[in-house]
Amino acid sequence: MAEVYYLSPLGITHIVEEDGFIIKVSIRDEENLTPTTTEVAVLNLAIKQLEEYFAGSRKEFDLPLKQPGSGFQQTVWQELLKIPYGTTITYGQQSQKMQNPLGIRAIAAANGRNNLWIIVPCHRVIGSNGNLTGYAGGLWRKKWLLEHEAKVCGVGQTTLAF
Repeated sequence: MAEVYYLSPLGITHIVEEDGFIIKVSIRDEENLTPTTTEVAVLNLAIKQLEEYFAGSRKEFDLPLKQPGSGFQQTVWQELLKIPYGTTITYGQQSQKMQNPLGIRAIAAANGRNNLWIIVPCHRVIGSNGNLTGYAGGLWRKKWLLEHEAKVCGVGQTTLAF
């Protein structure tokens, strides 16, 4: 296992690799963290792709990922990967797409356990009334990410994908 700390526009990003797979990408708020470097190729690839995302030149990630979780959580996270860059869906829409309309709370909980910040785009899921809800990195970061993607796509605001 190896790790690196990368300074993104939203703060220090912690990236963890295990057996050649990215297993965790998280944003950290601790003030005593500083960026580090690494010789691990997959960690450097993750940094490169995050830099491209923040520069507006990358809309999808192409990394070897392995996120531990239950079968249900894996299904939820796979559904998140289908949300197009620059769009949002509601938790209700996500549950409909998963053919589990009564599972909104369980789906939202699985979204919250996503350990691959930005790469598995749980930030693209919003409340049914359009409000930003439930984001481990802080709602201000969720808003920033959605506005960044909307700007890159050339739209004035994020839109719901029906």
